[in-house]
Amino acid sequence: MKVVRTIAECRAERKGLGRLALVPTMGALHAGHVSLIQEAKKRAQHVAVSIFVNPTQFGPREDFSKYPRPIEEDLARCAAAGVDLVFNPPPEEMYPADEPQVVVDLPDLTSVLEGKHRPGHFRGVCQVVAKLFNVIEPNAACFGQKDFQQLRVLQTIGRDLRLGADIVGCPTVREPDGLAMSSRNAYLTPEQRRDAVALSRGLFAARELWEQGMREPDRLRDVVRRHTDGPGISLEYVSAADPVTLTELQATPADSAVISLAARVGKARLIDNVLLGIDLADLR
Repeated sequence: MKVVRTIAECRAERKGLGRLALVPTMGALHAGHVSLIQEAKKRAQHVAVSIFVNPTQFGPREDFSKYPRPIEEDLARCAAAGVDLVFNPPPEEMYPADEPQVVVDLPDLTSVLEGKHRPGHFRGVCQVVAKLFNVIEPNAACFGQKDFQQLRVLQTIGRDLRLGADIVGCPTVREPDGLAMSSRNAYLTPEQRRDAVALSRGLFAARELWEQGMREPDRLRDVVRRHTDGPGISLEYVSAADPVTLTELQATPADSAVISLAARVGKARLIDNVLLGIDLADLR
């Protein structure tokens, strides 16, 4: 496994590889990231992982300085998973001080949900992914369903800007009790960890209602709220949206939906979702 820190080194290593799939990460790798690497290996002969805590997608009161950066453990996970190339640049390599900032934005998809609660977040995501794609030139890139809005945004810019990579959505990996795996789970105390399970339970309750034939968006949102209305959880939003356009569903019964939420549990801000009536493979 080659580990490179500069764009020039990364491009030089890339030339020696054939078809390549990329897994972009901010490090603090867990089993969810490993599942993305495993999917990437199905898509290409070679796999690259980027490890970069991207400053432009964090707001002024968010956890950029405290975000976990266990780089040695991350590299060991990558090596064990059979990664060929790791790109781990410092911030100044990706954002030189003497260069103007280029912004990519999709107002229709980024003014709702996470974009509404984290202004500027997706501009930073699109900015860094466009840079990574230009440096690494992947044939495919794998992203997790847990960040569903991010997946839809990146699929859209990938198609519209002709970035040249097949952007693949991969199912959320969960702990045995249902909690979605996240690097931010490390912030939780044991008590908060027990409280956090209510998030996935609420989403699963909505999925069970859907499987019983319930198609009214308000009822689906309400059942999530009831399950997450407990001690230790500060709910930011619950959404029932169109999984393609991310438009919030109103009174009309829906053929498909993404039920998503964001909540604060202690110091951690956690997100999760379930897809109803549609598969990840249907979204491109």
